[in-house]
Formats: sequence, structure tokens, C-alpha cells
Amino acid sequence: MTIATTEHESAGHHEEHPDLRVWGLLTFLVSESLMFGGFFATYLFFRSTTAVWPPEGTEVELFVPTINTIILVSSSFVIHFGDTAIKKNNVKGMQLWYTITAIMGAIFLIGQAYEYATLGYGLTTNVFANCFYLMTGFHGLHVFVGLLLILAVLWRSRIPGLYTAKNHTFIEMAEIYWHFVDIIWIVLFTLVYILTLF
Repeated sequence: MTIATTEHESAGHHEEHPDLRVWGLLTFLVSESLMFGGFFATYLFFRSTTAVWPPEGTEVELFVPTINTIILVSSSFVIHFGDTAIKKNNVKGMQLWYTITAIMGAIFLIGQAYEYATLGYGLTTNVFANCFYLMTGFHGLHVFVGLLLILAVLWRSRIPGLYTAKNHTFIEMAEIYWHFVDIIWIVLFTLVYILTLF
């Protein structure tokens, strides 16, 4: 994956420099990382200071989240295929891979909704449940935003010539955002689901 660049030509002057839209996105993602970092630190603090974690009656179910994890992590590879396709001027290929990614993202959100509906405890049940819903819900919101970005890419790709091998910044930004969502989920899944078993 490469950081997109823009070109400026005037009076015979040619200059290539980093696309500030991409750097803006990266700055935003750093700030979001700090926010998730705060959630994770709070969760670990409560975990280390609570005698029984998670408290009785708020155990986590692994089956659906594990399937969701496989789907979300796999979608990172799928969306990268789309980015690779557009860099070869293959708009149809990009549309195919981004459509599959959108479907995988939607399945993830449906799986999360199903998990919420079948857990048997709510946001205010105890401190574990509060942390669980805040972190997974906030991440789910980011998945939803990423899904909207992917759908926006697909909608705009209907315009002939809009996306090419030299003009694909928005596609690359959607991919970067989606990779961020996946990385955060891997950390969250490890902390909330895997480590809870030990």
C-alpha cells in the first residue's frame, strides 16, 4: 500500500508531494487509537482490581465473536485486492472486491447485533458489561462508518474515469480506514474475549 500523492504543474514547474487528505485521515486515526487506548487501559484497570472477572452472570460467548473475527480479518485481504485492482486500472475488479468487503462488514455487524441480543445482560449490569458494550459498540460504530465509506467508493465508481491507476486516493483512504478497524478489533478480541478465559 502506498500513500497517495498529488501533482502540481504550473509555468513548467512539476512537483509531487504527499496527498494531505491521506495525512489528515492518518492523523484522525491516531486520535482514534488514543481513544481506544483509553478504553483498553480502563478495561485492564478494572480487570486487575476486581476479584472475579468477568463477574458471575456476564460470561462472554466465543463462537459468534470468533466467526466475526475471521470474517473481519479476512476482509482486510479482500479490500486490499480491490486497491490492487484499481492500481492496474481494473475498475470492475475493484468494484467486485469492495462489494465483497461491504458484505463481510455487514455480516460482522449482524453477528454483533445477534451477540448483543443473546448475551442476557445489558450495559448497566456491572462494570464488565459496561466496558464490554462501550468498547464493542464503539468499534461497531467504526465498522459502520467504514462500511459507509466502502459504499461511497462503490457509488462514485459508477462515474466513468473517476477512479484510475493514477487517481484512487478515496479508494486508498477507505482501505486504510478498514485496516485500522481490523487492527483495533484484533486487540479488542484478544483483551475482552481471549484473555477473559484465563
